[in-house]
Amino acid sequence: MKMKYTLKRLLKEGDSIFRIAASSRNLEVVRERLFRRATRYQFDLMSGDFEPPVHNIVRVRDCVRAFRTILTRKSDKLAAFSVTKAIYDLAHGRRRPDLQPGFYAELTHMIMGLQGRGPGVSPTDFRIRKSHSPREAARNRSRQLDRIWDDAQKKMACYAHGLQPKVQERRNRNKVRILSVLGGTEENWNDWRWQVKKVVKNPKLLEKLVPLTKEEKKNIAGACKAKLPFGVTPYYLSLMDNNSRRGDRAIRAQVFPPANYVEIMSANRGNRDYTFDFMLERETSPIDLVTRRYPAIAILKPYNTCPQICVYCQRNWEIESAMAPQALAPSKKLNKAIKWIADHPAIHELLITGGDPFALNNRTINGILERVARVKSIEHIRFGTRTPVTVPMRITDELISILKKYIKPGRRDISLVTHVEHPYEVTPEMAAAVRKLRDAVIPVYNQQVFTFYTSRRFESALLRKTLRKVGIEPYYMFNCKGKSETADYIVPIARILQEINEEARLLPGLSRTDEAVYNVPGLGKNYLRALQHRDLISILPDGSRVYEFYPWEPNAAVFDTYVGFDVPILPYLNRLEKIGEKADDYLTIWYYY
Repeated sequence: MKMKYTLKRLLKEGDSIFRIAASSRNLEVVRERLFRRATRYQFDLMSGDFEPPVHNIVRVRDCVRAFRTILTRKSDKLAAFSVTKAIYDLAHGRRRPDLQPGFYAELTHMIMGLQGRGPGVSPTDFRIRKSHSPREAARNRSRQLDRIWDDAQKKMACYAHGLQPKVQERRNRNKVRILSVLGGTEENWNDWRWQVKKVVKNPKLLEKLVPLTKEEKKNIAGACKAKLPFGVTPYYLSLMDNNSRRGDRAIRAQVFPPANYVEIMSANRGNRDYTFDFMLERETSPIDLVTRRYPAIAILKPYNTCPQICVYCQRNWEIESAMAPQALAPSKKLNKAIKWIADHPAIHELLITGGDPFALNNRTINGILERVARVKSIEHIRFGTRTPVTVPMRITDELISILKKYIKPGRRDISLVTHVEHPYEVTPEMAAAVRKLRDAVIPVYNQQVFTFYTSRRFESALLRKTLRKVGIEPYYMFNCKGKSETADYIVPIARILQEINEEARLLPGLSRTDEAVYNVPGLGKNYLRALQHRDLISILPDGSRVYEFYPWEPNAAVFDTYVGFDVPILPYLNRLEKIGEKADDYLTIWYYY
């Protein structure tokens, strides 16, 4: 990265701000004077003789909003840190060894933004030259749109996806090798029960099936030694590259734990229930197996395991192992949970998840549906399953027949929500599974978790585009939950906002139907596109942003707000550079709050 962020540079870029702070007699005077100065920047921009460019108006508006909120005493209290005090100290020449380059970077960009300055150009920026002819103006616009889409296509072409012939050929070779090691046949491979039976949990066997780095070997061995949940299906292993490692980074990250994860999970093995329940499901679970955060929908969790374990899964801390025996809830407990749902007729939609309910056999799935279908208030049943990604042969004709049996047009509908993380996971096998579901009038939606491994420019845009080709509709893009054990995956919220505003927006409307959300512990989804649902309240010494999130319905809810601590932008950009990205291509990230 070309730019260096130091105190010297901050003082230079923010000269007027620091002069005000230096001439103020105490902290409260600084707050008031800087609040007025920030407001004046916005007023001056809008009061000149010439109309400023729209992007300048937006940048100043957003920086002023964030800066003024940060100045308040309430923000200091909630964040347990005062940016105003840091500015005051620096202006008076006091040493602040706690402040790091990430802090200087954030404040430098915010102050530049207050003044309508700052680096970075969105890849979607273009201007229409004025013309006397509307037709010529339209043609000029069309030419620029062609250029923008060409640039986007070039970016997307940097990433492989699973529908490409060369990728399919490579994976077919992988399949032959894996079958040879496991002693299986083509018929076995296409049998979901064989796939589930052969889930790989043993590190030594795993090494024979796919090449591992020294770090991967060490971390997987550590996870298994500590009895952390781990397992990968043979099918999913065939998606990993045998030689080149450039395409399968996101796939490996899904199932191969990093060192930080193994260390923290192992250290808290005996007290994981309170340590890792990030979403505070214990506070939204009125009865065993049920979670309820919203008025009209509830979650039913009958099965507490999966064929394959995702490292950053919200509930993997509850899972003993992949396809653990005794993971199915006892019938008595399940009946009690369903009766509770029936006793609350406000609930008209039920999400059946877990664990992965499609890892159950058809008879059990039918039994659960039979009981749920008796609940008169349930109008929609939604299954949360990753089997189309991890073992797509699970979507059998028999399973489809069972699901169809409980669809009653005008009375009850069934849909499926899966989790495709990266275009490299989209395969012909997945496409065939989805086609079966759609032919049965069962829509399929996708929930992506936006992690470091899916966050490069236009990487998630390619995912949306590829999903639409196979009939999956983008539904949600989740901010990776801020759990300390999954720190390697977490991306600054600003990057998600940048992605939906500068990359996703180029796609046709039906290819970008997903909504970016931050999951607030105990409260639920907070829509990141809607700025009124949160405030940036502070910047910590390492550059981490601190947000105050409001309840899903601030005018009706009586819950407290939630203070969320983000990861700093500067280390994220440095990390991108280490994998070959140019941080200069991401510089507008600083101005998304």
